[in-house]
Amino acid sequence: MKKITFALLGFLSIVSVAHAQKKKTSGAIQFENTIDPAAMASANGIQLTDQMKARMPSSSKTNFELLFTATNASYMPVEETEDSNGAGGGGGGMGRMMMRFGGGGGNREYYYNFADKSLTEVFDLNDTTYYMPSKLTLSTSGPISSFRTGGGNSNDTTRSKIAQAPKIEVVKTDSTKQILGFTCHQAIVRSTRAIKILDMDKNVVEETKIWYTNDLGFDFSPNPNMWTEGAVLAIEGRGNSSIAKSIEYRNVSAKDVTAPKKAKLITPEEYKTKMENMMKRFRQNRPAGGGQGRAFGIN
Repeated sequence: MKKITFALLGFLSIVSVAHAQKKKTSGAIQFENTIDPAAMASANGIQLTDQMKARMPSSSKTNFELLFTATNASYMPVEETEDSNGAGGGGGGMGRMMMRFGGGGGNREYYYNFADKSLTEVFDLNDTTYYMPSKLTLSTSGPISSFRTGGGNSNDTTRSKIAQAPKIEVVKTDSTKQILGFTCHQAIVRSTRAIKILDMDKNVVEETKIWYTNDLGFDFSPNPNMWTEGAVLAIEGRGNSSIAKSIEYRNVSAKDVTAPKKAKLITPEEYKTKMENMMKRFRQNRPAGGGQGRAFGIN
């Protein structure tokens, strides 16, 4: 009788462990993305007047959700951006614009296929839903390096200008910390850029901390352009951060982690051309003085 009892307990234990392991192959991770436009501008050597700072939100937060299964995942925003200073003065628009053009997620959806390590970006542009093949990578540009201060005159040397592409260095440290119960390792991405301010050459050094784990068994980053290895659960930079806040193991539908089939294919080259044309029209239509767009040198 005792042998039967022990055998039954052993069987139940195996079933319980197997069930727990199966349970952890799918679930949802909640991320919080925070952007402080003024701090981000300062980190990039951009000089802001008190009037400019007053019209910008002190912080902008957006919640994102990573849904994952054993084979696929999706990552997308789950609610609208909320600005701590409210919508007054157009600050909310600037926060969303910086996130959208700065690679912080914006209104894009990302779909992952773990088998071939592919990544698909899905987004709306001019009333059309596009999908664009992409990949996890470490960008060779800074968070808002696509912005350049200097107004409409390209020969204006009284404002800062990025002289060349930044030098990127990745430093893996021995630092670790626990995030959602996972041991995360630290990698520091150091970006050094040469800019010119008031005809003086200056190097702007920015460090971004990436915290990643290999315990989840798949590759991921809340910013696809800020990835070195493993599943990134936190990115900490000056002026912006993305941090995993909670995890729930549950069943996830295959439909929720599959890119929509009705989206139209667009290549990175075609997307770049469309964005350049949009920015060109934006410059032509903006009012004299440039407003906040000129403050960030969107030329």
